[in-house]
Amino acid sequence: MELSDIKTFAAVARTGGITRAAEELNTVQSNVTQRVKALEAEIGTPLFERHSRGMTLTGAGKRLLPYAQKMAALSREALLAARDDGEPKGPLAIGSMETTAAVRLPPLLADFHRRFPAVRLSLRTAPTADLVASVLDGTLDGAFVAGPITHDDLAATSAFREELVLVSARRWASLTELRAGTPESGPTALVFRTGCTYRQRLEQIFVEFGWPSAARFELGTLDGMIGCVAADMGVTLLPRAVVERSAMNGAVAIHTLSTSHARVETLFIRRSTGHQYSALQGFIACLTKNDDVIAA
Repeated sequence: MELSDIKTFAAVARTGGITRAAEELNTVQSNVTQRVKALEAEIGTPLFERHSRGMTLTGAGKRLLPYAQKMAALSREALLAARDDGEPKGPLAIGSMETTAAVRLPPLLADFHRRFPAVRLSLRTAPTADLVASVLDGTLDGAFVAGPITHDDLAATSAFREELVLVSARRWASLTELRAGTPESGPTALVFRTGCTYRQRLEQIFVEFGWPSAARFELGTLDGMIGCVAADMGVTLLPRAVVERSAMNGAVAIHTLSTSHARVETLFIRRSTGHQYSALQGFIACLTKNDDVIAA
C-alpha cells in the first residue's frame, strides 16, 4: 500500500472531490484519480461513491479513513521530528477561519516571522469542521477554530474572544424592524459552506426567530459576504471586530445579540500526542505571549 495513495485518498475524503483534493495537494486531477483507482484496485473494493455533487465514502472507505489519517499524520510527523534540532525552521502549516485570518492574525503572523524567519509559514482558510479534520490527519500543524472543541487527540489554547453580531443592510435599523419587514420565511441567510460554526449559530438563531425554512446562500469570501449584505441580499452572522474593520462598515447595520448567541471563543488547536517540534512551539510561544491577541 503506497503512502502517496493513502495521502491522496485522505485528501479526497476530506475535500469531497477530485478537484479540491488536487488543489490541496498541488497536483493535477488525473494524478489524484489514478492514485485513488490504484488504491481501490489493491484493496479490491470501491472506496468512494461518485455522483454529480462530488464523492462520498463507501463503507470500506469509512473503515479505511481513520487508518489513512493516522498514517499520513505519522509520516509527516516523523519527517519533521527527524529534521528538528531544536531551532525553529522548516515548514509550518497553520489553518484559520477566514474571519480570524482577516482581522486577528496579521499582527501575530508578522511577529512570528520577525522572531523566526527560518520557518516557512503557510496559512490555509477553511470552516472549523474542515480545520479540525486537517489537524487530526496531520495536514495542518495547528489551526484557529471556533470553540468549544473537545477531542482526546487535540490540545487547545485560548486565542481570541469574539462578539458575534447579526449584520443586515442599513435600511433595517433594528432587529424588530428586520423581523417585521421580511416574509414569514425570513431573510436569506448568507453563509460560508457547511462546517462553519458561525453558519450553525446563524441557523440556530433563525430557528428561534421562527425562520427555520429561510433560504441559504453560500459565499466563499468575507468581502463577498459583506458586500452582498450591503446590497440587501440577506443577513449574516460575523464577529463585530470583522465588520467594524471592514471597508464596507458604513454600508451595513450591526445588530447586537443576546450573550448566549453572541459569545464565542477562538481556540488554537494542535495534536496532543506525538513530537511537538520547534517551529510549532515557537508559534505557540508567540501566541501566548502576545497580550493584545489574548485580550482581543
